[in-house]
Amino acid sequence: MAVNVETLEKLERKITLELPVEVIQKEVENRLKRLQRQVKMDGFRPGKVPLNVVAQRYGYSVHYEVMNDKVGEAFNAAAQEARLRIAGTPRINEKEGAPEGKVAFEAIFEVYPEVKIGDLAEAEVEKVSAEVNEAAIDRTLDILRKQRRTFGQRPADEAAQDGDRVTIDFEGKIDGEPFEGGKATGFQFLLGEGQMLKEFEDAVRGMKPGESKTFPLSFPEDYHGKDVAGKQADFLVTLHKVEAAHLPEVNEAFIKSLGIAEGTVEALRADIKKNLEREVKFRVQARNKAAVMDALVAKAELDLPKASVEAEVQRLIEAARADLQQRGVKDADKAPIPAELFQEQAERRVRLGLVVAELVNANGLHAKPEQIDAHVNELAASYESPADVVRWYKSDNRRLAEIEAIVIENNVTEFVLSKAKVIDKTLSFEELMGQA
Repeated sequence: MAVNVETLEKLERKITLELPVEVIQKEVENRLKRLQRQVKMDGFRPGKVPLNVVAQRYGYSVHYEVMNDKVGEAFNAAAQEARLRIAGTPRINEKEGAPEGKVAFEAIFEVYPEVKIGDLAEAEVEKVSAEVNEAAIDRTLDILRKQRRTFGQRPADEAAQDGDRVTIDFEGKIDGEPFEGGKATGFQFLLGEGQMLKEFEDAVRGMKPGESKTFPLSFPEDYHGKDVAGKQADFLVTLHKVEAAHLPEVNEAFIKSLGIAEGTVEALRADIKKNLEREVKFRVQARNKAAVMDALVAKAELDLPKASVEAEVQRLIEAARADLQQRGVKDADKAPIPAELFQEQAERRVRLGLVVAELVNANGLHAKPEQIDAHVNELAASYESPADVVRWYKSDNRRLAEIEAIVIENNVTEFVLSKAKVIDKTLSFEELMGQA
């Protein structure tokens, strides 16, 4: 029998479902009989409770379950017959005026849209590239040395300078009143590395052990401590100790401590280069992928299912609450987060997801098993025990699904770049890494 699908607006549809009362009553009776064999009631032996007593106690809930199941089955069958791709959960309500011996329901729901992607040959996409140079290797080597630096106390007459580790006491006041987090004793930090606000570091730089100083400090408007953000405080700081940094020599012992068995500078630099090239590859892919996705969104025409957008908004809200919880925010799981904050982001995600799915299905861009394996191996290569990392990924279907999604996006990126007007742009290593 043909299914009558009524279009309400854009993606919203309506189907009327009719079910024979006799079928529902028969299923209710069958379930009550099965329940009769299991139910236990005072005054009756197990399995010997009269059917009418079982029906009196459980009849309503069983009838409710049967109606839900049968209506769901009828809806799914109708949707399949009409070849509808349902977006979200349908709203199903009982309808009055059903023919004798039947019950009728109206199902209102959304369908996934038709996705029209314009001519990709007309799309302009900026494709970036970058290389690892000797300066980048030198800079990374300096970082490795800093990570293993030691400190020795400076003579009492030497002033604190950038790179030193200083030990201080400090107390801050706003309008003459102390504030939470504004006081510490025996506090250590590395001078000149941005661990403290610039005005604070400027005040400590040049001080000698035993000296005290009072200075004003203006907290930025976007400071993480909201109670003091945008306010001015007066700080009293006393410097107790200044320690100068000593960087290790790049010798065989240092190199072997980094896991380079050969212990040579050449082997160390080769290893650094390999790791940096891996990082450059991932960053270039991310930049190019973002450019491709922007181009796809611009070239596609489609209506968005409200149900999908609402579901995405809820996912983003839950992710935000989880993030707050990880940061130690009290009752983060109940934090009131307005849905409007994520509306635009959710719409873009849903739009992009539908466009990418259309492109993948139309052009066979699904992730192949060998591509997934190659990506997992590449991610694992930067760890000390790659085989363990590979096993970790492959032991969880959710992790593999995340890898599959990345590979599909990479396939889509390569496909679009092969069709679009590509504008090549070479970035320096520093620009790519955000250090320029």
